Amino acid sequence: MKRIVLWFMSTLTVVTLLFGYHTSTSAQMSGGSSVLASPTRGGASTSGQSSGTTPATITGDSTGTRWGPVQVAITVSNGTITAVDVVDYPSGNGRDRQINSRALPILVRETLDAQSADIDMVSGATVTSEGYLGSLQSALDEAGL
Repeated sequence: MKRIVLWFMSTLTVVTLLFGYHTSTSAQMSGGSSVLASPTRGGASTSGQSSGTTPATITGDSTGTRWGPVQVAITVSNGTITAVDVVDYPSGNGRDRQINSRALPILVRETLDAQSADIDMVSGATVTSEGYLGSLQSALDEAGL
């Protein structure tokens, strides 16, 4: 009888913890900057190189995926990535918006932590992750990082 009570209480605890865990589905990153910008279609642009002390924003090449293009812009100051903005991403339907609202903040956070394109893909958002990494790498190459 004691084993049954112990098993039941353990199961109840695990279920309570699972339902009490809150995940972040917000498109806002710390610092108040929006990760998910309005999707736009445009080519790569540069407002300067990263070697100076003034921040430079470098937009990577648009990387085509089967769900749509992905394009990333990075802000670099003193050789450090200070911000990442996802300029273009698949948003043609509700499922795209749902996946990207979860995946893009993770990719941005990992980019800022790693200061490179050496980051993990987001499970369930492989196509977006591949496009993000391609555009990010082109921006990093252009910035000389």
